Amino acid sequence: MAIQPIRIFGDPVLRATARPVTTFDKELRNLVRDLTDTMLDAPGAGLAAPQLGVSLRVFTYHVDGVTGHLINPDLSLTEEEQDGPEGCLSLPGLRYDTKRAHGVVAKGFNVYGDPVTVEGTRLLARCIQHETDHLDGIIFIDRLDREQRKAALRAIRETDWGGGPAPVVKVSPHSTFGSAR
Repeated sequence: MAIQPIRIFGDPVLRATARPVTTFDKELRNLVRDLTDTMLDAPGAGLAAPQLGVSLRVFTYHVDGVTGHLINPDLSLTEEEQDGPEGCLSLPGLRYDTKRAHGVVAKGFNVYGDPVTVEGTRLLARCIQHETDHLDGIIFIDRLDREQRKAALRAIRETDWGGGPAPVVKVSPHSTFGSAR
């Protein structure tokens, strides 16, 4: 197992747009393994590479007993929406109702560069959208209405991990290809 520290809200890598994966090699397979191990240990429904300090378009998911990953995702969303509780491993202990598309078709690649399509509704759709947002530097509280966002930021300041000094940036064991900040 290769459980890695998860970057917490305030770390600049969480706000950067991740770079597309161009090399499908052993290092990428190790990154996906570390993401999966860390996500399952946390436990969480998903984890994106920027949450481990690696600015690449990769995420893992574990929903309804199914574990998978997606590289360089491209999403098609349904018009129908859902509203429900959402949390994030980078904002530990906080949950807020967040609007998302009810369904998603996500196209991307697996660790070997083979094309993959993942379709889902409800929690899987929410997870895929949440993790893809991470790859775009978006955190779920950005999707809250003004009042909810103010409440979330207040709650962050009151946590033992928020409102303090700038986070300590830990060196990733994976190559960041010069993208991590």
